[in-house]
Amino acid sequence: MASLLVRDTKNGRVKEVDLAKRRFTVGRSDWNDLVLPRDSVSREHCVVFEKDGAFFVRDLGSRAGTIVDGQPITGDVALKDGVRFEVGEFECQFRGQRQRTGAEDERKGSGAAGPEGGSRAEVRAISAAGGPAEALREAKKLVHQLLLEAKELKRIDFESTPGPEARRMTERVAVQVIKDLEDQGKLPTANIDRRRLLKEVLDEALGLGPLEELLADDAISEIMVNRWDQIFVERRGVGMVLAPVQFTSNEQVMHVIRRIVAPIGRRVNEQTPLVDGRLADGSRINAIIPPLAVSGPSLTIRKFPKDRLGVQDLIKFGSMTQEMGKFLEIAVRERLNICISGGTGSGKTTLLNVVSSFIGAHERIVTVEDVSELRLPQDHVVTLETRPANLEGQGAIHIRDLVKNCLRMRPDRIVVGECRGGEALDMLQAMNTGHDGSLTTIHSNSPRDCIARLETLVLMAGMDLPSRAIREQIASAVHLIIQQSRLHDGSRKVTAISEVTGIESGVVTLQDVFLFQQTGFDEKHKVIGHHDATGNVPKFVQALKRRGIDVDLSIFQRKQAADDGPRRRRG
Repeated sequence: MASLLVRDTKNGRVKEVDLAKRRFTVGRSDWNDLVLPRDSVSREHCVVFEKDGAFFVRDLGSRAGTIVDGQPITGDVALKDGVRFEVGEFECQFRGQRQRTGAEDERKGSGAAGPEGGSRAEVRAISAAGGPAEALREAKKLVHQLLLEAKELKRIDFESTPGPEARRMTERVAVQVIKDLEDQGKLPTANIDRRRLLKEVLDEALGLGPLEELLADDAISEIMVNRWDQIFVERRGVGMVLAPVQFTSNEQVMHVIRRIVAPIGRRVNEQTPLVDGRLADGSRINAIIPPLAVSGPSLTIRKFPKDRLGVQDLIKFGSMTQEMGKFLEIAVRERLNICISGGTGSGKTTLLNVVSSFIGAHERIVTVEDVSELRLPQDHVVTLETRPANLEGQGAIHIRDLVKNCLRMRPDRIVVGECRGGEALDMLQAMNTGHDGSLTTIHSNSPRDCIARLETLVLMAGMDLPSRAIREQIASAVHLIIQQSRLHDGSRKVTAISEVTGIESGVVTLQDVFLFQQTGFDEKHKVIGHHDATGNVPKFVQALKRRGIDVDLSIFQRKQAADDGPRRRRG
């Protein structure tokens, strides 16, 4: 009998339903033959029916459509064995009628842990000819397929079952499946490590497959899946290396990507082949799939450290000095508007997290991000996140919309994860209209480039403003620019802290307060250098002293001899 293998992309739960009727309806309402109780599913969504010995699927005028290959279907679409179609947050795979093997009948009759109604997987012996790696990969495919069909697991509500308990119950069934395959001679025991097989099957069934091992390694800061059999990682102190793990197929990569993005309300298919998202720990992910990714689905994960970093950690790592940390604390406490500038992967978001920790616990903070990454220690924090368009191309909420909205939320501080478009104009206006102490990041390579980049982003807002007016806005809104850089050896440092001092002859003027001076490389090709004050005392510090607030001016004294004197930059 033909059937549908239905997977909930939000929690990974899988069940199989037989197509016992010639006309089989799917929808949210109880009168359907297959009830999928989610708001993303219409009351009567689609129908699967048999005609002249073949099966077809037809959409019933649903809101989101029935999706095949990333496109809403029109008319009747033939279903061949293995074809998948999407119904809201559910993925359905059509499985044609198959002959059950004698071994599967024996499993069903014996009551061993196995598929309800008999396994539809093709149980065959795993050949050891391809070596241990190939044998393990084939064994994982088979065991995972049998797990999907195991009647014991179909009775478990994985959405409400705690993670450790769900893993324990799944492990018990998986152990029985592996034992049964060994008893039937289907697994070459000499070529397969049973313990490793069990772990990798459980990781694939309940987690992110081979990525679980990499995510648990604190020495790895970035994971790059180029294709199913090629995963690179960036390891601390080593650099970019090829990981010793791989997926079993492109289909498994797609399954992991969908499992990541479904809980945050995002989807990926041929119609929307690009997606940004985050893991539960805040790590940032980007996925791109065919047809844009020619070699197969590609996934990039930028891991966040498990422990929240503080300013003392950055001082210990050599990213800044004690004096620089003390200065930044004063600047944030006294509500200066700060832009953190840096290139991709330089550590801007990490530094923004650290700097934001200086905000007082009594202040109301509103954060705005494309994908929520900031983890602030304060209690009074409202986190806003953009939303992509739906299948009809409607309903998108952009950062600019959120920045405008947060002005009505009575914020004491506005923190924008990154300005990369017209929202820069709204951010500057907020800074200029009483929302002091705002923080954001900008992609640029120096404090001077940051000013030029801000000017360009303001023009992207579509307002035909003269350059002088934009520069005057920048000069009055932004008080401090912190330049974060990733050096040639991979280390990340604050290379400059510059104050915006005003505007002269139509050019925004800057003065450096702290600088990093690189002096060379050691025998291990590590950058040698030092941070030092330039001798310039920021204007706001002088204003604080006039207000009777004492500031230790010794932090601005130069401690290293240098060829050049204190810098004041203009143009």
